[in-house]
Amino acid sequence: MMRLVMLGGPGAGKGTQAKNLSQQLKLPIISLGDILRQAIAAQTPLGIKAQPYVERGELLPDSIMIQFVKHRLIQDDVQQGWILEGYPRTAFQAEELDFLLEDLHQPLHRAVYLAINETVMIERSLARSLFDDLPDVINQRIAKFHQCTIPILEYYDGTKRLLTIDGLLKANQVTTKILELITLD
Repeated sequence: MMRLVMLGGPGAGKGTQAKNLSQQLKLPIISLGDILRQAIAAQTPLGIKAQPYVERGELLPDSIMIQFVKHRLIQDDVQQGWILEGYPRTAFQAEELDFLLEDLHQPLHRAVYLAINETVMIERSLARSLFDDLPDVINQRIAKFHQCTIPILEYYDGTKRLLTIDGLLKANQVTTKILELITLD
């Protein structure tokens, strides 16, 4: 049983690594980006609340995000472990997530940070061609990422759960490195 959080800037490879690790570890992926996009497309009540923030490239209010996370973590398919991608994005959210996980008896094992530079963030984000991957929105996401990165990394480092991985390596090398480090636990 393993519970992982994937961290990194836009285009860092969080989704790719979540998919690779999911296949290797036989764990479901909880992608907040996918959940948000699906909720917006379906115009669910939470999706309607989230849509204006997503369109502006802003972080959703914590009260909305934790509702999305809690709703997903109580489903049956994630009770034996999961890989969370796209959340938390602030130190406050990381703390909130820990409180939620404590309540749900699902402790987090590791936060995996994929470190890449800003130029690569922009190039990879533009190459994805998702509906909300527009230059202005990407630049806003990167600015928010820089603003929130240090506190969240310090939070997870302080709790001895942070793994920092060079996200510029080839995807399979990144996956191998993560697997090596989490199996040492």
